[in-house]
Amino acid sequence: MYQAIAAAAARLVKIAVMILIIATFNFLLVHAAPGDPAAVIAGQSGASDEKLIAQIRAEYGLDQPLHVQLTDYLAKVASFDLGYSYRQRQPVSVLIGERLPATLLLTVTAFLLALAIGSLLGTLAGMRAGRWTDTVISVLALLFYAMPVFWLGLMLVLIFSVQLGWLPAFGFATIGPSLTGIDLVLDVATHMILPVTTLAAIYLAIYARLMRASIIEVEHQDYVKTARAKGASRGRIIRHHMLRNALLPVITFAGVQAGALIGGSVVVETVFAWPGLGRLTFDAVMQRDYPVLLGIFLVMSVLVIAINLLTDLITRIIDPRLARAG
Repeated sequence: MYQAIAAAAARLVKIAVMILIIATFNFLLVHAAPGDPAAVIAGQSGASDEKLIAQIRAEYGLDQPLHVQLTDYLAKVASFDLGYSYRQRQPVSVLIGERLPATLLLTVTAFLLALAIGSLLGTLAGMRAGRWTDTVISVLALLFYAMPVFWLGLMLVLIFSVQLGWLPAFGFATIGPSLTGIDLVLDVATHMILPVTTLAAIYLAIYARLMRASIIEVEHQDYVKTARAKGASRGRIIRHHMLRNALLPVITFAGVQAGALIGGSVVVETVFAWPGLGRLTFDAVMQRDYPVLLGIFLVMSVLVIAINLLTDLITRIIDPRLARAG
């Protein structure tokens, strides 16, 4: 028990150190980008004289040396303070808290859809390797993987919204009527179809290809041959012997890809005017709103770390040998 507590404490310390390192890197990266927030704010207010810019820099502490700004920022992060937005005039935590649910709804739905359908298609292709089913799935997976996310999103809007008129093109929900209950759920679900499909398509293709290769590899393992020799049915062999082992690399890779999935939501949210962190990130970049950018990057980093911890837990559940080894 004491060993388990010590291991958990050591992991928490590592996570805390990792978050501080990420926060430091994000700070230096954002401040290395061209553009002066004070000049942007002054320009958008209709004046850009040097005196006003100097006042704005002093107001937000931008006139301090970089190491002093970094120290102040890390102290705020350690106290769970993400700062104050230059442009929105609100705490960054409030802005992120308003947008985070929409982003999580979009990314989690796309992630689960891509993982489920990709694993299913990959299993089907792997079990029928060399046949026409395998060829069709492999070609479609390669096609989806090659499509740029923004292009796919625009094509879906043109086809299903503009031409056919089946689905809404933009937004989180219908503007105007005050929907409640099941009507609101159905309305949001309808608005989610196109952005979720766009975000999930490329990762679905990746998981399908990876699952196919994993199934083909597992199918030739000794324990599968032994199960066949004992007369186990094909369905039982697939469910109890092949899928558990074939899923391990797919789930592990999915955890690693979580950061790219969250990053990809920036493009999708911009294309579909989805009111999540992606849109907030785009606006913050254009406005040089450093505190908002740093807050978003930090929250995304913490989400990626949490997803990787969850992935590690799931892999240990699927294969208990990993738990004993670790």
